[in-house]
Amino acid sequence: MLSYVLVLSGARLTRRATALLLLGMPIGIAVLTVGFGVWVAPSQVAGTGVVLTIGAWTLHEGALIIGLATALRLGAILALALIGGLTTSGPDLVRAAVQQLRVPYRIGYTALAAYRFVPRFGYELSVIRAAHRVRGHGWGGRFGGRGPVARLVRGWGYVVPLLASGIRHAERVALSMDARAFGAHPTRTERHLVPWRTRDTVFAGAVVLASAVVFTASFPWQL
Repeated sequence: MLSYVLVLSGARLTRRATALLLLGMPIGIAVLTVGFGVWVAPSQVAGTGVVLTIGAWTLHEGALIIGLATALRLGAILALALIGGLTTSGPDLVRAAVQQLRVPYRIGYTALAAYRFVPRFGYELSVIRAAHRVRGHGWGGRFGGRGPVARLVRGWGYVVPLLASGIRHAERVALSMDARAFGAHPTRTERHLVPWRTRDTVFAGAVVLASAVVFTASFPWQL
């Protein structure tokens, strides 16, 4: 619960996304509880009450309790994993790491350039697909159509042109970085400043505390 409170308080979600998260959490926990409970050996929880009996198979209360505990652990870990993706963006995270954590800008902005490749690949893939459709590649012959085999064959045909496009784009990025003397100086002037406020410190501390609590609850120490 603490993990999801952090997600809802730190993420800038729309009403629809917030409602989906609030409804999806209990539904997901319930499904995982039953799913994990089914796999618990009946002999392990034979001393607890019976919830459901189908033929020779019996679902005990103890199995559901074990399933609920496992589902809550997974839900908490998932919420902690969502915090980084929902509370910030890739470019802002890189800029904050460079400005606040003093990560060398050569490493940070190289990672940012690589991050920019993701939407670029999506655009290039759409162009390659359109070019193949115009040329009639993959829509006729033995593997034409819309079945899974045809999709797999067409997808394999996109690999080489997508790889070639990625290499060309990487070369252009490298040339432009060299032309701007990237890495020639120990520091650089930031165009977009990322401020660090008191609420950021409080939120980061709460995330660390929640992570410690989830880790301790999920993997209790054996003293």
